[in-house]
Amino acid sequence: MLVNMNEILLPAREKGYGVGFFNAVNVEMARAIIETAEELKAPVMIGTAEVLLPAMELERVAEYLIPMAKKASVPVCVHYDHGLTPERCRQAIELGFTSVMYDCSMDDYETNLTKLKEMTEYCHARGVTVEGELGHVGDNEGAGKLENPSDYFTDPDTAVDFVTKTGVDSLAVAVGNAHGDYAFPPKLDFDRIREISEKTGLPLVLHGGSGLADEDFRQAVARGICKVNIFTDIDKAGRAGIEKGLAAGANSMTALIPYEIEAMKEVVREKLTLFGSVGQAQH
Repeated sequence: MLVNMNEILLPAREKGYGVGFFNAVNVEMARAIIETAEELKAPVMIGTAEVLLPAMELERVAEYLIPMAKKASVPVCVHYDHGLTPERCRQAIELGFTSVMYDCSMDDYETNLTKLKEMTEYCHARGVTVEGELGHVGDNEGAGKLENPSDYFTDPDTAVDFVTKTGVDSLAVAVGNAHGDYAFPPKLDFDRIREISEKTGLPLVLHGGSGLADEDFRQAVARGICKVNIFTDIDKAGRAGIEKGLAAGANSMTALIPYEIEAMKEVVREKLTLFGSVGQAQH
């Protein structure tokens, strides 16, 4: 069933489990995510990000994701992640996305706050939920890489002011996490996560989840992370599945699809189990 983010993350916060958000830039990815969530009776979030639109345009993504979410036997939130422009966020809403992240984290604080407040008012009037980001989650691949990441960590007291004035439904935090593959094991600031969670009362979001250790996930969820973003792991799994199929003698695209989907399902299964969301759609 198609729901918004609050219908998935508020129960997760109350009961202390995490929910996976997975980007799905083709139907095979979408199948792997939703079919696995159904098998495990787990709520799930699925969508795409503005940086991924060159791989599959937003309108095309909506054409397969929205109907699949509506038909699913578990709650599915279709989320537009890291929207960089209000135009694209509004387009996602018009296409049927039930949640958006408007990423203004590289703006100064007041600009981020003002833009998020305007977007939140626009979205809430349409039953759409909003994720904001405070601090800045860099990446591990060069562009946007931060020399001193701790300078951009989310400040708990500032977070209270931010969520109060913007009205956002969830908050992405910078606590030592980064997008892409980790060159070195990250050191997450778990005490900061707990403090932000306690002070804001909102579901918190961990970006850059691919590559973190299992114990990192457990600790993060235990301290208030309710949504974990995963893309690199599932993206690489799809490629590994194709390579496995080629090695097994599959000689056509249609013959490779089952290998691709099963490899991605394995990652989704692992993450949903790790986050504690298995069976939560039954309650």
